[in-house]
Amino acid sequence: MKNSIKIYISLSIVLSLVSCSEDFLDKQNPNQLGEESFFTTEKQVNQAVMGVYGQLQGIIGNQWLFNEMITDNTTVHFDEGNRGNAPGIETFEYWQVNANTGNIYGLYRDIYNTLGSINLTISKLEGAEIDTSAKARFEGELRFFRAYYYFLLTQYFGDVILVTEPFSDPSEAFALARSPISEAYVQIESDLEVAIASLPNSVVASEAGRLTKGAALTLSGKFWLTRKEYGKAETLLGQVTSLGYDLLPNYADVFDPNNKNHIESIFEVQFQGGNDLGESSSFIYSFYPKFTNGEVTGFPGISGGGWNIPTLDIIGDYEDGDLRKDISLSEGYTNKNTGEFVAIPFIEKFRYEHSIQGRPDNNWPIYRYADVLLMLAEAINEQSGPNEEAYGYLNEVRDRADLSPVSGLSQEEFRSVLLHERRVELAFENHRWFDLRRTLSTSEIIDLFNAHSALEKANPTTPRGIVPFSAGDYEFNAFEILFPIPDRELLVNPRLSQNEGY
Repeated sequence: MKNSIKIYISLSIVLSLVSCSEDFLDKQNPNQLGEESFFTTEKQVNQAVMGVYGQLQGIIGNQWLFNEMITDNTTVHFDEGNRGNAPGIETFEYWQVNANTGNIYGLYRDIYNTLGSINLTISKLEGAEIDTSAKARFEGELRFFRAYYYFLLTQYFGDVILVTEPFSDPSEAFALARSPISEAYVQIESDLEVAIASLPNSVVASEAGRLTKGAALTLSGKFWLTRKEYGKAETLLGQVTSLGYDLLPNYADVFDPNNKNHIESIFEVQFQGGNDLGESSSFIYSFYPKFTNGEVTGFPGISGGGWNIPTLDIIGDYEDGDLRKDISLSEGYTNKNTGEFVAIPFIEKFRYEHSIQGRPDNNWPIYRYADVLLMLAEAINEQSGPNEEAYGYLNEVRDRADLSPVSGLSQEEFRSVLLHERRVELAFENHRWFDLRRTLSTSEIIDLFNAHSALEKANPTTPRGIVPFSAGDYEFNAFEILFPIPDRELLVNPRLSQNEGY
């Protein structure tokens, strides 16, 4: 997959996927491949599918903002001398997001752009002159991605615009209304059933990174956990345990760029660094502290963006002796000029040496086996409380971290321990927000965030200088469980409704 041609069919929900009917628009340049002539061979369809994989790189590169920094896991390296990002990125940290927040529009646009590419490619599969088994696999991959993106949309926005076919006329896009989340769930379930049936159990080394049945089962298990259908979740996740996955003995090896697509990896986004091909994973530079002048980045004079900084709260949540702590984060760095320790935390688990500045080689884990084990423990506990099997799954993950096994817990105690375990095992991997939404009530999330707010205001993770907190900072309201529909979408489509509170 590293060598696959990635064609970015990045077409918007409004303009992309439109087959124009006017004669003068239907005339095709004979020197170019058009929509009708492109999706005809297996190679061409494969290129289109690779384009969908490619679009995932950009989307996943920004998920930390929506899934980590909005929570108690990470914060900002506050820069009192540059407040340019205060109305943008920092709004997620301080829960000040509104319908004009640019990153919300970017999230919404990018996901629907990708859904447009997916729907177009699915619609062309039927007429493609390719082998039946290849066609089934392509459909399984595309259906997985459609389910994945609609699942994200439902968790971020609630009711969604549900589109599964290309448009034949641009005006159709401006007549769309949001469908109830229940209808989106029906579509997600249908797509995942096809993906599970169509995707292979494994792939050859040259196709490392392509989707497998394990990824579809994992997403499906998480989907049913979210819907609180715990028996279905347990059945689906249980199937993953028979597909050959296992925990790596060493937690650090999970994230090592020299050990990509390993036995614990179920699905990870593929990046390739060390060159100028545009496939590197530069997200880690956003996570490095500001003003480091190379002490953290490894390149003299180069600092980081100062985003997604581990909070004092998560640092304090690691148990004594947990091997994952020092692998996941550093509590600061040493200034090479003065020899002083600078207590600005940063994410460590994706920090590896690379040969070209700004061109790291890290993949990004979306699903791995430890996540499956913890979800299985959750599904069992929510049905009838913890049993020997649930303890086994949980303690298998704890054992690798060199922690003592837990036992003798009530259902509520097990639930609390499990949420803690997911927090530290999957730290900074974009799970925290959805975990909180799935396992806590709205009032419990508000209580948790209020407690975090009090801690950060009393003792900020990074110093604020003379700049006080703004009115409304760290005030989380019930309506903020969902993001707002971007204002610019409401302007072009009056049929869209805004989420309550915005």
